[in-house]
Amino acid sequence: MNDTGTPHVSESETPEADLKDRARRVLQHLDAVLPDVDALYGDLHEHPELSGEEAHTAAEVARRLAATGYEVSQGVGGHGVVGVLCNGEGPTVLLRGDMDALPVEEKTGLPYASHVTTKDGVPVMHACGHDVHTACLVGTAALLARSRDAWRGTVMVVGQPAEETLTGALAMLEDGLYARFGTPDAVLGQHTAPLPVGTFMHREGVTMMGATSVRIRLFGRGAHGAQPELSVDPVVLGASVVLRLQTIVSRELSPLEAAVVSVGHFQAGNRANVIPDEALLELTVRTEDGAVMARVLAAIERIAKGESLASGSPKPPQVEVVASTPVNRNDPALIRRVRAAHAEWFGQDALVPGVLATASEDFPFFARGPERPVPTAYWYVGITPLKTWAEAPGETPLEKVSHVPGPHSPFYAPDRAGSLRRGCESLTVAALACLHGGNTPTHH
Repeated sequence: MNDTGTPHVSESETPEADLKDRARRVLQHLDAVLPDVDALYGDLHEHPELSGEEAHTAAEVARRLAATGYEVSQGVGGHGVVGVLCNGEGPTVLLRGDMDALPVEEKTGLPYASHVTTKDGVPVMHACGHDVHTACLVGTAALLARSRDAWRGTVMVVGQPAEETLTGALAMLEDGLYARFGTPDAVLGQHTAPLPVGTFMHREGVTMMGATSVRIRLFGRGAHGAQPELSVDPVVLGASVVLRLQTIVSRELSPLEAAVVSVGHFQAGNRANVIPDEALLELTVRTEDGAVMARVLAAIERIAKGESLASGSPKPPQVEVVASTPVNRNDPALIRRVRAAHAEWFGQDALVPGVLATASEDFPFFARGPERPVPTAYWYVGITPLKTWAEAPGETPLEKVSHVPGPHSPFYAPDRAGSLRRGCESLTVAALACLHGGNTPTHH
């Protein structure tokens, strides 16, 4: 390890010195591996599983990792899968892919579109590209297993459940991920993005906002819909809270402080002529700074209590933090190494300027080592078909990206062949940039 906490690489092992040669040696097997990667992707896309229910996905990942020589453990923090491949002295590099899908009805019209629904009739879709992540993770694992002469160190492959609920990474860590399998020297993760296929985006420092999910239960007094004067109407109260919450960002934060407050669920009552006695709000908060997050959460509780008091509620509201994840902060030295490796392999023109994403991830939990912080690097892989991108209105990427389907959209449809090939290449090259060279003496 060097002083920055990233794996030590000698001068002869830098990406500039031999990465392209080692990448060629490993990726010469890509065409042989891709049919299985494609088959896995098609299976996962057609048969998605919600957070915490990834049994089939985990089994497929475990089976393929074991078949390529990894020592595999299942059931880590739920349906988490860990595959370890030791190949001499060198850094331990963790490659992470998330496996869960979303409660979204697919509207892509693809022949392999999901028609899965839960027992309660809720549609399920891989609307965030986790099927791409998982398939490319397995493909990269197979490529590295086939080319052990091109690298030295230990590869730890992690199939992570429950990313969408922001609980899976922490559950795996609390189930002893690092204690049982070793603390890695670097953690690498990638995510699909509505950029043209074959492009990649990296950002130093904070790359994604932190997120907190909040549940607010508001209490009223029920009555007949024809006699509202006898009620304390929680629907009106809830509407007042929703509107007032929108003033937090616009009136309580500086324009220089980035934050998002969105109410995604508002439930009250079940009949038009019955005023219910309570309402439930669920919202998400995104910020790029922990102190700002604390201020926003305090404001949410103050507003809920204040509006309840003003409405004459029979008791104060219940305000509960359901889940939370910190900002996704790239280690500067590690993300620079990954970006340089991608520039070396794909060419500088394939890299687009990095921007802060207001979306969030539980990936940053992997930075919490038991004895020291673990360097992490997280980047984006473009998956939009080139024809779709070319036809999208706008001149700049920022203008175009708002006109193509993005994550969590029912129309999110990655370019299948291009996304899988570039995704495998991207993760493989990044891994090689962190592992020692196969033909060079290692010093760790």
